[in-house]
Amino acid sequence: MPKINLFTKIVVILAIMLVPIMGLYFLSNRTSTEVLRDELNDSNTNRLVFFQSQVNTNIESISLWPNLLIHDPDISELRDTFVNPGPSLPLELITLVNRIQRKLSIQENSSNWSSSLFIYSPVLNRVVSSNDVRAYDDSELKQRMKQGWQVKPDGNGQFLFSLFTVAPYISFDRPETANLIIEVRFDSRNIVGMLDKFKSDGRRDPFFYKKETGVIYNSTADREIAEQLVAKLEALNAIDVINQTVKLDGIEYLVNTQRSNTTEWYLLDYIPLSEVVGPIVQSNRLFYISVGSLLLMSCVLAYVLYAQVQSPLKQLVGSFQKLKYEDYSVRLKPKGNNEFSFVFMRFNSMVTQIQELFEKVYLEQIHVREARLKQLQSQINPHFFYNCFSFISSMAKMKNHEAVVAMSQNLSSYYRYTTRQERDFVSLSDELEFVGSYLEIQKLRRNRLEFAVELPPRLRKIDIPPLIVQPLVENAVLHGIEEKAGEGIIRVAVSDDGGWFRIVVDDNGKGLDEAARRELELSLSEPMTEKTGCGLWNVNQRLQLRYGENAGVSIEQSELGGLKVILHWQYKETTEAGDEA
Repeated sequence: MPKINLFTKIVVILAIMLVPIMGLYFLSNRTSTEVLRDELNDSNTNRLVFFQSQVNTNIESISLWPNLLIHDPDISELRDTFVNPGPSLPLELITLVNRIQRKLSIQENSSNWSSSLFIYSPVLNRVVSSNDVRAYDDSELKQRMKQGWQVKPDGNGQFLFSLFTVAPYISFDRPETANLIIEVRFDSRNIVGMLDKFKSDGRRDPFFYKKETGVIYNSTADREIAEQLVAKLEALNAIDVINQTVKLDGIEYLVNTQRSNTTEWYLLDYIPLSEVVGPIVQSNRLFYISVGSLLLMSCVLAYVLYAQVQSPLKQLVGSFQKLKYEDYSVRLKPKGNNEFSFVFMRFNSMVTQIQELFEKVYLEQIHVREARLKQLQSQINPHFFYNCFSFISSMAKMKNHEAVVAMSQNLSSYYRYTTRQERDFVSLSDELEFVGSYLEIQKLRRNRLEFAVELPPRLRKIDIPPLIVQPLVENAVLHGIEEKAGEGIIRVAVSDDGGWFRIVVDDNGKGLDEAARRELELSLSEPMTEKTGCGLWNVNQRLQLRYGENAGVSIEQSELGGLKVILHWQYKETTEAGDEA
């Protein structure tokens, strides 16, 4: 079980004391919030019910007008007219129509809603309104006549409500046989005006909605939120729920709904929950700040005790642990003039003596390691020279003097390149130029060999160990291309990605099956054998000695058909060659 320091113990005790207080406060706060939400829902529901009743009262009052007008003497006289006088009305009918128009105007002005009355006379083929008399289209009227209140858009972003009354009633489905038809109309601007008054407190945003018909907004409505709200309620099939909480774009809203039995429209109102519980949230914030301040002050006092006693002991124990894992650079900084300062100074003196002793041993190990690295590098040259002289011998026997001259010249360049490698690093461009010369020689020897070297310009000056690419190319030629009929392709590509540097050599040669490839890759990390071969093993060992165990050689199947050999190491800036020579 891990040890608990003094500071942690004090903080845990304080936390245990504060947890019951926080729990009680949280329970009380949640209860208060639920009560507030219920009260607000009840209040909003009552407001919506009252507002809905006002709208219904106005609509029901207007819907009674046709029944009152149909019993008016002048309108009854117009109803009982059964003879069409022709295109021009006689004086008696004109006088009767004028009286009816005045009565229609009085009736329209009796309501605080803007509305219109129309009386259709099928016998006269005339429609009478408060300010006009004209002929009408029977088919258009028949198409519009339906039972109850009808709603349609008026083309100006509003809705037009209309109600038809027929005398006699049995002629409703055949208006051409009716004696009289009365239509009452009003548009949704009347409802918009009432919504604006209802919204006067500035917190709410009421609107009416009816599926497959549309939405009646107040003048300053946030239509985007209203549309999202309607879509969410329809998706949840919750449009009939009176009180509910809906989340839109991460914001919770209290939504209240009331359905009108008169028009079958839904009156919806919403308010952000944050506005309702804002004062509670502010109170919670002050409480949490107070508790946090108390906890912080307590932690400061506990830290003072911790810093004076347990922290110095912890530093001392940690330093001994680092010393255990051979970190001899560890030092302790004495502070003040107390017993711990004395112990720290004695500890530093002891570590200094141990470090000096180990540095002497470590320097000797470095010299041995560098000598081994030089020995591995030198092993590559005889291997390559053997293949070159074998090539010259073969070309001489074949009397191919041009190839012998080219090989001799390139071999001279190669010898000059290798004998002058007194540095531990060469530029990547020089190394790949040397590889290109080698491939040119092999191309002279084999007319079927093609090669490509891809070196991004930004990587030309990168320093790498010398003679690490040529053995890979040589193996690709001798063990891949040479053992397969047809045209041979070798591709050398350089890349760096995520701090890792890679040199890839691809060929379309004979290749290896998966089992042989794995065996070869595993053998690179084992002591060298005749089966492993000198080239790959030397390169792998040199990379690991130079860059660490994560560097080395990996072997994969190539997209060209042969093998893909990858040199990889974690990139870091190297020093000038002269610095390490």
